[in-house]
Amino acid sequence: MDRIDLFRIFARVVECSSFTKAAHGLGLPRSSVSAAVSELEARVGARLLHRTTRKVAPTQDGGAFYERCLRLVADVEEAETLFRRSASRPSGVLKVDMPGRIGRLIVAPALPDFLDRYPDMEIHLGVTDRAVDLIEDAVDAALRVGPLDDSGLIARPIGALPFINVASPSYLVRHGAPAHPDDLDGHLAVNYASPSTGRVEPWEWVERGARRARPMPGRVTVNSAEAYIACCLAGLGLIQIPAYDVRAHLEAGELVEVMPGHRAEPAPMTLLYPNRRHLSRRLSVFADWLEALLREAAFR
Repeated sequence: MDRIDLFRIFARVVECSSFTKAAHGLGLPRSSVSAAVSELEARVGARLLHRTTRKVAPTQDGGAFYERCLRLVADVEEAETLFRRSASRPSGVLKVDMPGRIGRLIVAPALPDFLDRYPDMEIHLGVTDRAVDLIEDAVDAALRVGPLDDSGLIARPIGALPFINVASPSYLVRHGAPAHPDDLDGHLAVNYASPSTGRVEPWEWVERGARRARPMPGRVTVNSAEAYIACCLAGLGLIQIPAYDVRAHLEAGELVEVMPGHRAEPAPMTLLYPNRRHLSRRLSVFADWLEALLREAAFR
């Protein structure tokens, strides 16, 4: 097997901490991945991985070799495209993941434009509110909304997603329209529980440049954006939601904005991708297209 292929396989095993997961992501038999790592260890004359029945981890030599592998593979890939980069079109499969409603309402309807521009590309679009593991799930990039954990991934800031406070006309007829957070006593919210942690999000707003928060009583708690909006439309309480998410409902008069001067702090939106020195051309053009799309459709 070519040495660069051995380097690629070894790097994927380190990233996945598993021969089986690496094999799945690479589309190879597990036996081929194991044999490739053994061949590489024989070539370099060092043990690169600790192997147990439950996990695979790099040795001290393996950790240092992994960093070198990433640089070598990136250099080879850059050299291979050096003279054809400007003339060639990006091609191949790009696997991306993003929150469900952003994928359905904004990205999917706009994909014909992207695919017309880049006819040699194919997009595998995952839409879920679950935070996928880019390495284990072999995802090229993931769009995240909100604060990030220190994941070791490369983060490209896309923008800040504005939130608004809304209620249905039927709710406002029954309970009145709050004008200030001090008016929230006696009001109900549709509470939202994080699908990953189960934590119920408090009601938030910014006042004199400081973030404020308070719990809200509610008779229903949901863990998906679809249910959150549906319950609000049904008159079950106030919600805080990205503005793009309910724009059509606002235009149709099905929802009404309340407390426009006391909105939650905009949420950062970030595109994450694995730690590589060089982006593939297909990921680079998709990231540029996605950022322009979201700035037009979501950040207003």
